[in-house]
Amino acid sequence: MTSASAVGLVAMFAVDMVDMYFLTLLGEQELAAAVGFAGTLLFFLVSVSIGLQIALGALVARSEGRHRRDLAGRYCSSALAFNFLVAALISAAGWLHLPALLGFLGARGQTLEYAVSYAGIMLPAMPILVLGMSAATAVRALGDARRSMWATVLGSLVNAALDPLFIFVFGWGLEGAAVASVFARLVVLAVAWHALAVVHRLPCRITRAEFQADLRPILTIAGPAVLTNVATPIGGSFVLMTMAPFGDSAVAGAAIMGRITPLAMAAVFALSGAIGPIVGQNAGAGRYDRVRSTLVNAVMFNVVYVALVWLLLWLGADLIARGFSASGPARQLILFYCEFLAGAFVFNGLLFISNASFNNLHHAHWATGFNFGRALLGTIPAVYLGARWFGPRGVMAGEAVGSMLFGVLAILAAFALVRRLARQHQPMAPDPGAASAVASLPINPVPPL
Repeated sequence: MTSASAVGLVAMFAVDMVDMYFLTLLGEQELAAAVGFAGTLLFFLVSVSIGLQIALGALVARSEGRHRRDLAGRYCSSALAFNFLVAALISAAGWLHLPALLGFLGARGQTLEYAVSYAGIMLPAMPILVLGMSAATAVRALGDARRSMWATVLGSLVNAALDPLFIFVFGWGLEGAAVASVFARLVVLAVAWHALAVVHRLPCRITRAEFQADLRPILTIAGPAVLTNVATPIGGSFVLMTMAPFGDSAVAGAAIMGRITPLAMAAVFALSGAIGPIVGQNAGAGRYDRVRSTLVNAVMFNVVYVALVWLLLWLGADLIARGFSASGPARQLILFYCEFLAGAFVFNGLLFISNASFNNLHHAHWATGFNFGRALLGTIPAVYLGARWFGPRGVMAGEAVGSMLFGVLAILAAFALVRRLARQHQPMAPDPGAASAVASLPINPVPPL
């Protein structure tokens, strides 16, 4: 499960980086800056989508674990419809107010025109991406990680193949990159839907009454999950707004590193997904000694992995800057991040590990609190002061500093929670929120399509 998740993440992050690389070959730093502005706006919707997918995956997995395929199919259909509707509403609102939203983030002049053009193509396709990602999540919830992985991998391969064709051969430039992404999202949806509906035959017909009844358990899980996920784009938006006055070159440098860092740190992202089931199963068995050792090993892995990646980025900093045709402030920021700031990602890793622990120890609200604490109390003040005192470098350094305090506090809280539960020496009770909501709903079996 973890390996498949990591492969899917690497494929997705690699295409984002290649996308940015092709655009920098056009020789206009405004293009990279435009993708940075548009990407920040789109990331908000993706973050909401991830929260919705958590609810879908949890409900399907729990129903499947109870050998209730009929209930799993019903929740799958209701959640898919709900996720698509939410994505369509947010996308429509964003598309109608696109210039104002991008201007609010700090895009100006030619960069604003590029960003509007790029996001104007991407936003209408967001519901397609959300539906595809949700279908892939349902497939993973059934334990079929391989087919879920292939949906992301094949979509990424299509994107990588179409990028140079649309950008250079057809001469569509920035719009070509957006169109290639739309085709890739259609592929993700097609592959994931085939696995879900044809191979596993999970979706089923539901009535309006069933859909309305299913909203309660969906929102019980999705509400905290969405709040937890949107904290990151809120902090990222403030970082971008603070960086924008320093010019398109500075924004381009930050945007380039924003594509490289997720790819380089993909194993840290996958780590949080890996420890969740281990923590949950051992906590359910009352084996808190194993929960504690899992956290210790995860922290050690996080530290060693980030240190190795930091060394590689430090050695390849100049190569990265030249590869993306970066100059001026963009080049300076890339070198500064690779040489001095990359190691600070270890604190993000601590927060990821802690959040996975909180979610599986029935303290999901702690994850929400620490994520918002990092964004509102950590990132925003540090970025603001860093920009005033040290300029563009201070913005990037402030974002790194903002994660330090809350990463440390979160992991200390996770260990404290484990110690408290260990003293009680009682196995975890069933989830009082979603599980009871699932059990209390009326069941109306519907044959699969």
